[in-house]
Amino acid sequence: MTPTETERLLLIIEDDAAFARTLGRSFERRGYTVMLAASLDQALALVEGKTPGHAVVDLKLNGDASGLACVRALHAHDPDMLIVVLTGFASIATAVEAIKLGACHYLAKPSNTDDIEAAFGRAAGNAEVELTNRSSSIKTLEWERIHETLAQTGFNISETARRLGMHRRTLARKLEKQRVK
Repeated sequence: MTPTETERLLLIIEDDAAFARTLGRSFERRGYTVMLAASLDQALALVEGKTPGHAVVDLKLNGDASGLACVRALHAHDPDMLIVVLTGFASIATAVEAIKLGACHYLAKPSNTDDIEAAFGRAAGNAEVELTNRSSSIKTLEWERIHETLAQTGFNISETARRLGMHRRTLARKLEKQRVK
């Protein structure tokens, strides 16, 4: 593949087939060649012999699979690949881990093609970003702690509830209230 073909080759790892197709078609209209995978194994099979310049990875895949494992594997395959993690389970803990594992950006759903393409363009950090004086609210801190624990338990709600010292149904209600994926 020529460098230009590699730059416009995009791998989408998303287990929601309808969303993956829609996102793929949108990127194809922008001149990308798109490969779709629903799991880490499918993604690794697709990149064998190919080196996409870009990847979009869903954080939570079917079963208890984590998009973080996909990020790690893709980064090991090609450290120059621009990887954006897209998630309905946004938290500071998973954002930090995604960046440590090789993602260039982390976006919360709903995000569109414009957002994702802009994230590819913002792969380098920006020391000039404006800092806010706003402190975190108790609800925000609770929400982040819930998501950090969810990520640690592989998104197992029962185990997360046990670790947080709350009833499983209480945790399920909190997650439903926030409309997570």
